[in-house]
Amino acid sequence: MALTLYTNPMSRGRIARWMLEEVGAAYETVVLGYDTTMKAEAYRAINPMAKVPALVHNGKTITECAAICAYLAETFPDAGLAPHADERADYYRWLFYAAGPVESAITNRSLGVVPTDAQQRMVGYGSFDAVVDVLERAISAHPYIAGDRFTAADVYGGSQILFGLQFGSLPKREIFGDYAARLIERPAYKRAGELDDALIAAAA
Repeated sequence: MALTLYTNPMSRGRIARWMLEEVGAAYETVVLGYDTTMKAEAYRAINPMAKVPALVHNGKTITECAAICAYLAETFPDAGLAPHADERADYYRWLFYAAGPVESAITNRSLGVVPTDAQQRMVGYGSFDAVVDVLERAISAHPYIAGDRFTAADVYGGSQILFGLQFGSLPKREIFGDYAARLIERPAYKRAGELDDALIAAAA
């Protein structure tokens, strides 16, 4: 099975690489530049949004990091990262919560967009503070997002928290820090980080 990751080491492509390392599949990496190859027609044919990451698997394209994580978990079941029956509700709930309300709330806050009380009724996430409080409760319920074991939902949801703590877009709450500490000890996370950091160093 041919797998190609289109990415940039200073992007959300780090999430897709982490997931690829978790499933242990062989893959090719194509590094794109933000103002050059990422905007070229050759890549737009793969992802018309001209964004990374994109994953091409046997000629089929998958974009959006949460979708890539879920797809790889199902495509490589031996990695054990897809949900068991009793984990499925929490797995999908929090995977898409991280991809929807969390992503939107953090992005708006970074842009200085603060919905008024009236606007919160039509904004999917309501308010930034509400999103963060609910995220904290989700992480507090179990050692991992879907239960007692690590799944693909932790790759995506955990990445949101790791990025948030690193860049200051999430508050440094104890629950987030404890969860992040568990994630960064995973061998696949370390391998993925070393690969992307080496690409950054080589381009410097």
